[in-house]
Amino acid sequence: MTEKLIRLLRILQAIQANPGISAKELALKCGTTVRTIYRDLRILDRVAPIMNEGYGKGYRFIGEFAMYPLDFTEQEAMLFCMLPALVDTTKLPAEFDSAYDKVISAHTKLKTRNSEIVENIAGIIRMGIPAYREEGKDPNLLIPIIEAILDGRTIQAQYHTLTNNEITVRQIDPYYLVPRDQRFYLIGYCHLQQKVRLFRISRFLDVTRTNAAFDMGDFNITQYMKNTWSVDRGDEHIHFKVRFSEKVAPYIKEEEMFVRPRMTDLMDGGLLFEVTLNSSREFLQWLYQFGAEAEVLEPREYRREIRKQLLEWLEHYKDEEAL
Repeated sequence: MTEKLIRLLRILQAIQANPGISAKELALKCGTTVRTIYRDLRILDRVAPIMNEGYGKGYRFIGEFAMYPLDFTEQEAMLFCMLPALVDTTKLPAEFDSAYDKVISAHTKLKTRNSEIVENIAGIIRMGIPAYREEGKDPNLLIPIIEAILDGRTIQAQYHTLTNNEITVRQIDPYYLVPRDQRFYLIGYCHLQQKVRLFRISRFLDVTRTNAAFDMGDFNITQYMKNTWSVDRGDEHIHFKVRFSEKVAPYIKEEEMFVRPRMTDLMDGGLLFEVTLNSSREFLQWLYQFGAEAEVLEPREYRREIRKQLLEWLEHYKDEEAL
């Protein structure tokens, strides 16, 4: 799907830059077949006024339609900037200088504007601060991460791993930012471990955007996070049935979740909640906040686990009257 979208955009850009371009020329530019180009043009015809002027005359936009501005990559912008040094401008039309200045000005203005937008977005997202860090001394690492995601660039980062309490330098292809439990996580391909990982943003000590481009390939975030309650991804297949009381049922219905549960209204005003998950820990932690208003019906082993947990808690407080 990603390759198809990129190809459709290339077709639009090619038609804008070369009015009258043929299907064969489009196929060469996009590295595909003429038959595929014809299929793509039928799709694009629904959203862009593309006209075929007849056999052998190619394709162009109708009227004043245009894709503006052309979104140069860093390499494309650099090459365009070098153009006056690569050609003999004295042999070009007099309008070349003004046209060149307009293109560069538009690209620079757009790039500056985009940077301002990213900074503003990152500035209004408020994240918590780990208790061991001093407030106000952490850089806003969301800015280089968001820029790298939008530009499709790899980041180099110092990351603090709690498992073995070490700091590692990693190359990461950033795919998505996801919010979980008042925290942000980054889903991306870790070059060090050679697999897609989930990184907690607050554990990054430094982030630098590199010029190395990446491609997500066939990565699908919906499939990656399937049956995951929050961030813990497991290999289990657990079908939970939970009965919520009438008191909390309305709040459960409006809860924003990352999985799709089945909810059935009960005669007493309560709610039967069913969901299939690949890990239990975070789901159970979420359930505990509802106390006696939530009762796990299935699986039976988790009823026993919760009962054991309650008895352990009771042990901590059984001597309360003696204090």
